[in-house]
Amino acid sequence: MSRSSSHFWRNFVKLLLPLEVTGRLVDALTKASPREIGGILMAEHIANNDFRVRDVTIQRRGGSFATFIRAVQSVLGPLREFFRVTNYNYTRFNYIGEWHSHPSFAPVPSSTDHNTMHSIIENPEVGAFFVVLVIVKLNAARELEGSVTVYQPGGRRFRGELVMEEEKI
Repeated sequence: MSRSSSHFWRNFVKLLLPLEVTGRLVDALTKASPREIGGILMAEHIANNDFRVRDVTIQRRGGSFATFIRAVQSVLGPLREFFRVTNYNYTRFNYIGEWHSHPSFAPVPSSTDHNTMHSIIENPEVGAFFVVLVIVKLNAARELEGSVTVYQPGGRRFRGELVMEEEKI
């Protein structure tokens, strides 16, 4: 999301997770347990501060019991393909942030997660007004639960809302 999107906000973002994306994440988390996994989020801006995740990458390597390190080279191809498929309409479809799992801990960002996301938003090459971090895990019923944290330049961050859609779109 470009820095020119400053018409935005009252410290609220709703991130919708479609059923098919939830299913992919549940499958990946089941296979990876107890290791952390993650990737990037590509979303559609659907209204004011509402975004629907349209695609995710799933990086199964680079994680351990308590850490996940995203490999930059693993996301370039999927990002290019997402932009091509969405006709390079960057104001409507774009990279929105990162996701990873905390299978053995609460699905909230650690201090390391906060530092990583602040370094992404402060990077002038990213050129974003905000990025989100979604932390997920499977609960005891093997259902996905998670949190959304939104990061803005200048060290600002706030909680968003993660909504898991129940119907195919």
